[in-house]
Amino acid sequence: MGARSLTGRHELFDAARAELTARPGVLFHGPRGIGKSTLVAALTASLTAHAPSAGTVLRCSPAEEDDRLPFVGLIDLFAQVPESCLEPLAPEPRAALRAALLRGTEPTDDRGRLAVRLAFLEVLRTLATAGPVLLVLDGLQWLDESTADVLAFAVRRLDGLDVRVVAAERVADGEQAERLRCCPPGTTELPVPPLTDDEVARLVRAGTGAELPPDVLRAIQDTAAGNPLYALELGRAAALRGPAPRTFSPVLSVPRRLRTLLLGRARTLPETARRTLLVTSAAARPDLTLLRAAGLADPAADLAEAERLGVTATDADGTIRFRHPLLRAAVYADAPEHDRRQAHTLLARAISEPVEQARHLARAFPHPDEDTARTLMSAAESARRDGALGAACELAGLAARRTPGDRPADRDDRLLAAAEYACDAGQPDEAAEAAGTVLAASGSARRRVRARLILLRNAGQALEGAHALIQEGLRDAVGDPEAEAWLHHWAAVRGLLCGELEEAAGHARRAARQAAVAGDTETRIGALATYARVRSLAGEPVAADAALEEALALAGGADGGPQSWRLIRMRAILALDADRVAEARGQVAELLCLIEEFAGVEEVMATLVLLTRIQVRAGHCREALHTAARCSGATAQAAPALYAAALAATAGGTAEKARQLAEQAVRASEADGDRLFLLRALAVLGQAGLLAGDPQGAASAVEALQRVRELGNAMCAADPPLLHWYGDLAEALVLLGETDEAETVVREAYARVTSDTPGSVLAALERAEGLREAGIGRAKEGAAGLRAAVDRLRRLPLPVELVRTLIALGAVERRSRRRSAARAVLGEALQIATRIGAAPLAARAREELARLDAADRGGEAGTGGPELTPSEARIAELVGGGATNREVAAKLFISVKTVEGTLSRVYRKVGVRSRTALAHAMAVAVLASGAAVDPGNGGQADILAGPDGETAQPYAGPPCSRHTPLT
Repeated sequence: MGARSLTGRHELFDAARAELTARPGVLFHGPRGIGKSTLVAALTASLTAHAPSAGTVLRCSPAEEDDRLPFVGLIDLFAQVPESCLEPLAPEPRAALRAALLRGTEPTDDRGRLAVRLAFLEVLRTLATAGPVLLVLDGLQWLDESTADVLAFAVRRLDGLDVRVVAAERVADGEQAERLRCCPPGTTELPVPPLTDDEVARLVRAGTGAELPPDVLRAIQDTAAGNPLYALELGRAAALRGPAPRTFSPVLSVPRRLRTLLLGRARTLPETARRTLLVTSAAARPDLTLLRAAGLADPAADLAEAERLGVTATDADGTIRFRHPLLRAAVYADAPEHDRRQAHTLLARAISEPVEQARHLARAFPHPDEDTARTLMSAAESARRDGALGAACELAGLAARRTPGDRPADRDDRLLAAAEYACDAGQPDEAAEAAGTVLAASGSARRRVRARLILLRNAGQALEGAHALIQEGLRDAVGDPEAEAWLHHWAAVRGLLCGELEEAAGHARRAARQAAVAGDTETRIGALATYARVRSLAGEPVAADAALEEALALAGGADGGPQSWRLIRMRAILALDADRVAEARGQVAELLCLIEEFAGVEEVMATLVLLTRIQVRAGHCREALHTAARCSGATAQAAPALYAAALAATAGGTAEKARQLAEQAVRASEADGDRLFLLRALAVLGQAGLLAGDPQGAASAVEALQRVRELGNAMCAADPPLLHWYGDLAEALVLLGETDEAETVVREAYARVTSDTPGSVLAALERAEGLREAGIGRAKEGAAGLRAAVDRLRRLPLPVELVRTLIALGAVERRSRRRSAARAVLGEALQIATRIGAAPLAARAREELARLDAADRGGEAGTGGPELTPSEARIAELVGGGATNREVAAKLFISVKTVEGTLSRVYRKVGVRSRTALAHAMAVAVLASGAAVDPGNGGQADILAGPDGETAQPYAGPPCSRHTPLT
């Protein structure tokens, strides 16, 4: 059997094979279609493929019509047994067996039946002396009683014989096998469980060779309930049927042969009972009260016979359940179309809940009708108010399809409503289809503008290519101030995401002016919020705050409902950027509680992403991981969700996981053309490289953060996060030995510092400066700078930044032989990191403390001077091995000037004046330390390990670059 037939069954198959090495048999059991026969066939094929050629396989696969035919199973088992195997039997058993096999007169008395059993046992013994025997019994539930008795007699007497049994029996869900007596004592019972949804999806794709629409696949998964036979039959029928018109939920085509298999006896029920079953199948939540309200006289009596046949069950409270979801679908599909419509008509009259009533009404009248369309649209609006966004989209779409052809304006309005609801529900395909239909066919310029607005919203972060859509909309909007305001606002959002800040500011101002002329307060608020975001990114917090306050006043303050949600988020961003973390956290936590049940996907996503940022800065690392997971649950592959997950991983996960997620976020942002989130994703990628703590990680960080610097310059951005990332870039450059370039970056950042620049940015730049000072051999000045940064951060609620700076200070103190000071700050860093759950930083602190411990154990042996930094150690290793400065620069992706400057510092530290003397000093260090020499490394292994045991890490250069909207 191929892997396809065993989809979702490999573990069970392996377990069965393992059991048969120690047990005399396995018995698979489960309901119809669950895959028992597939497992039996696969296991049999596997066993016979590895058995000796002399082995014997006896098979029987009885059917339902066989169970009353005596010895038919025995006849099947002996189909491959030659007559010569019966010859050694004693005359009476041989005659009885031949009679049972219809080769003589059938035995009727007890003595004759016993003779058959003894004969069968003796034949098994004879066959087993020649080689292993495998009994394959597929379908024990239909095995005739005569054969079952023979098997039960024989299998109890097989001790010492190489006879194994592979059997299968159909049982109802949750029931035990009833024919275990036909298997040897010690046989393992293996229930065959339902497939998971993912396994059903794989099975259907493999079995149909088609990619079914997601809603159809979901309906198959729900209806098949993990049964592979049902799933394949439904999938093949759906693939043959092809695309179907969208309905409230897909109505699956249940093939006739599947209906016959399931409903054979149910079709014999009286007419009234079949009608009751149909109405029950059409109801979403059927119970006896509803059926009586639908006009059925005595539904309990009608369903009693269906329950006896195993079709339905009625609970004590009157709730009615089908024994399997496919039974419900089969009953519905088996009825004529006229009867189905009548059932929905009865239910529409009996149900008062608007959404469910509309669902039945739409199916009762599947043709254009304005009254039906109005009812559906009213239900859609009700569902939207209740937060049932998916239902609202479906109902509005149905309303559009039920709108008569002579009412095109009503049809377009309903399609636009369906598209807006689909956007809210996170269903971009449905939104694009509905809006695209209006855009292509509507004669109304304003409706075409509305359709374009939905397509813009539907694009999410991917607005880079939306310029033409906006310009076409502006042409349609000429003379309509409200429509012009809408489109200028979207042009501002596009400019913001694409990094065109000045252009975005201009569009935002025009949008606000046109919205004021039109009296469109909502758009005016949105435009002011976008303007505030642009100004904050440009490093103008005062202008941003002024625009935000104006927008909040128009919205009615923080309690202004949905219009104020984005403004509250923007206010929290400004507070976070200004280091007012507690204020930002309080605002966002309150907002999330307010909107989660009512807002669309974009609102919730934007709020969760911001909450992740806040939690990381506040040192709530474990909570940040949880919040980021919620983002992924909403839209796992969207750039904002990937960014949030990567950021949380830098705080509470691992550097490697952060790197992987950040690379995905970079690729997603580049695909969208979203430069705003590209900046953030690249910054997180750089932070992940810094967390690695080695030259390779530093090179990766420099590559990412240089792109941040370039993008920021192109955007004319100067907000606090960008200046903070400049500090990260300078730190990474120092780790690579690029101290001159690091100084340039720090000076560039300081040139943008103003009186409003928050303390966290100043601390990040001080940390970078301190590391640079230490990197050029001024350890005392470097430590002083780092202590200043630590003192500044102690006054701020930013424990992650404090831990980073303490670790940097500890490393500098350790390399300068101030071990007590190093141990104190590193111990504090580890304590804080452990408390807040900052796992990557805790690991870094432990590594630094481990180096201190190694130094304590090694005493003062060594060079006696300050040890080499990782970048100095790597350069010294390459130069000592004979590499030229240019070769070193090429290998480490740094400049020749940097190699020269670093080599000068190495000479001073080691106390030599030439490359030859450096190589000699390194060799002496090897002999003194007893380090092993790797011949494949030019004889230079661990030579640059410092006195405390630190070893320079190999470096292979940077990896290849892999590359409502959230703002």
